[in-house]
Amino acid sequence: MVQHDATAIVDVRGVVRAWSDGARDLVGYAVEEVVNRPAHELLVEDIGADTVANLSGVVVMRHRDGSSLPLRLSACALIDESGERSGYVITADPAGHPEPTLAGQAFQQASLPMSVFDTTQHYIRLNDRACRIMGVPEEALLGQHFPESVEDRPAHRGWLDHLRQVVDTGRPVRYESFTGAPALNREHSWTTDMWPLRDADGEVHAVGIASFDSTEQYWARQRLALLNEAAASIGTTLDVVRTAEELIELLVPRYADFASVDLLEWVFQAEGLPDIPAREIVLRRVAHGSGTKGTPEAAVHVGDTDTYSPLSPPAKALRSGRAVVSQAGEPDFVRWVAARNARSPAGRAYRVGAHSMLAAPLRARGTTLGVVVAVRIANPEDFGEDDTVLAEDLASRAAVCIDNARRFARERATALALQHSLLPRGLPGQAAVEVAHRYLPSDSLAGIGGDWFDVIPLSGSRVALVVGDVVGHGIPSTATMGRLCTAVRTLADVDLPPDELLTHLDDLVTHLDDLVTHLASDESGEVAELGATCLYAVYDPVSRRLNLAAAGHPAPAVLLPDGSATLVEMTAGPPLGVGGLPFEAAELELPAGSVLALYTDGLIEDRDRDVDHATAELCRALSASADTLDTLCDGVLKAVLPEEPGDDVALLLARTRALGADQVATWDITPDPEHVAAARQAATEQLTAWGLDEAAFVTELVVSELVTNAIRYGAPPIQLRLIRDRTLICEVSDGSSTSPHLRRAHAYDEGGRGLLLVAQLTHRWGSRQTGRGKTIWAEQPLPPD
Repeated sequence: MVQHDATAIVDVRGVVRAWSDGARDLVGYAVEEVVNRPAHELLVEDIGADTVANLSGVVVMRHRDGSSLPLRLSACALIDESGERSGYVITADPAGHPEPTLAGQAFQQASLPMSVFDTTQHYIRLNDRACRIMGVPEEALLGQHFPESVEDRPAHRGWLDHLRQVVDTGRPVRYESFTGAPALNREHSWTTDMWPLRDADGEVHAVGIASFDSTEQYWARQRLALLNEAAASIGTTLDVVRTAEELIELLVPRYADFASVDLLEWVFQAEGLPDIPAREIVLRRVAHGSGTKGTPEAAVHVGDTDTYSPLSPPAKALRSGRAVVSQAGEPDFVRWVAARNARSPAGRAYRVGAHSMLAAPLRARGTTLGVVVAVRIANPEDFGEDDTVLAEDLASRAAVCIDNARRFARERATALALQHSLLPRGLPGQAAVEVAHRYLPSDSLAGIGGDWFDVIPLSGSRVALVVGDVVGHGIPSTATMGRLCTAVRTLADVDLPPDELLTHLDDLVTHLDDLVTHLASDESGEVAELGATCLYAVYDPVSRRLNLAAAGHPAPAVLLPDGSATLVEMTAGPPLGVGGLPFEAAELELPAGSVLALYTDGLIEDRDRDVDHATAELCRALSASADTLDTLCDGVLKAVLPEEPGDDVALLLARTRALGADQVATWDITPDPEHVAAARQAATEQLTAWGLDEAAFVTELVVSELVTNAIRYGAPPIQLRLIRDRTLICEVSDGSSTSPHLRRAHAYDEGGRGLLLVAQLTHRWGSRQTGRGKTIWAEQPLPPD
């Protein structure tokens, strides 16, 4: 209850001489407890007896119950008979009336909330700004303990701890907090200075507090931190969907309660053109996120498309290229929420609390990719101008990452399509080996590599097995791989031995390297590098011998019929394009049914494992039981391949076959023209034994021409061989290295028509060099059964 007659008389020494009933009711002390006591004992703050006459402000008295009681005092001097001052009559009123002094007015009317607490954290004084923030008048807080005036929250407990710290240490404290207040509709950031108030003896008897509302600076720092985090967290992968998800994870819940990323359809098309329709816009939902479990705000499922009207905020943002903000109550916002609720009546979040939305276009390199939409529901703050600037900056950064991912996906798809077009789709028919193959493109950021494999039928029922790897990734390496594939097939058609073929291939790569280096130096000043590895092996099913050579490529593994698997012992030459060293060929004989494994280094090489251990795993995987060669191929990849391969992988498995003695007939020919007829007769009899009488006429002509040429132009030893495989092959070998050439004879020439006749009667013909000379061969299809 407010008292108006609280008076006391204090002599010039500061001793209380009289005490009214009103003073007793106001402060709680009875007359006998106060009279003849020094007045300063009743004060929290000792003002001294000599300053009583000048007192015209607020002092804090100590109530009898121990609490602090701010009072506004006024003093009137008492004059005795001699004219001397004998004491003072002091009148006290509770604080709350206007300050009579300039300093009091400055405190009371300060724009910063200011307050004073005693050493036990009770309110002594508050200015008008502090009272407005607390939402109650000063009288309601004076003498109250701080924890009783606020909610029990971590920020308020920290405030109380700092108050105690100032009292205990006597040192000022600057304290930053983010919290609300009873009269504020949202949380604010505060920078608070607390300092000790000392009496004449230097003892701390109160704590002064001034708080600065640093909310704008706080949010500016938060926006800057969000941008810095965006630079590190968005675009960690070259995947469009994952990049959109990273943007959502950054926005929700710190920036928005719900956010979504929608992209235009052309972004997902390999040959799409950047286009924004003139009227309704179709967008595909790529990612969305919510602060509420289950994302009830989403009306469109991830992966689905949705159509936006021209007046909707997302469509406006796409066409204008600037962020669009829409608040509750605005026509565009109302229409947008109504359209959303019509699509998803089960999701009630927008109906209940959505009050502000922002749509920012995703633009990169002058091209619009889509739009990001942010909605605030639980967050009471509407999107403002600063939020618009931040959203545009975040959207711009995310758009560049999405565009990079789109370009990477497009280039990867192009390189993969080119790779598949160059790799053999259906391996040609041949009887020498049974094959199974796998090609696994890399998922790494480096892109598609230049790994390739091939199976090339050769003359004499032989087959060439090729595996190679071009240095680098992407379309350039794939294009180089295509050149090398073509070059290997061309050189294989010449029927060169493996070491000679790699020598010619090395010359080709060196030439290409010089050309690429020249072009790169002219265009950009940078020197490009070109290189490749290759393994070339030739298997002969007649002799069951394998000849192979490698240029910087890992040695193949071989599984013998007895179940043992080892690496082929061979010396690999330098990679293609290095030059300087010759290539060495290795030769071994393989039993029928052996499995040869050719692979690229992506199968066994990885930064986190040992190559020797990987090759040992390869040999163990080859030894595993498998019903088919395809099953064995899958088993090898599962057992040997790293969990996350850093490079492309090509694997080629070949199970060898052998042509039996009943499929091959060989005759040594005496270098005498009189023995040509005997050779024809022997070939005819063999065809009869094989049941190929229909091929006898053409075969006699071929044998006669080839044997005659070998006797006339070649050198001994001369040998005739017939091979019954998928085709009928006739081979004549001699000791001369001079190869015949097809030419057209003139009208009066006596010779020169034999090879022309052979070429016209047979399916194909050719010659190959051997270690002892050459072999001329001709193939003709077998007659139907």
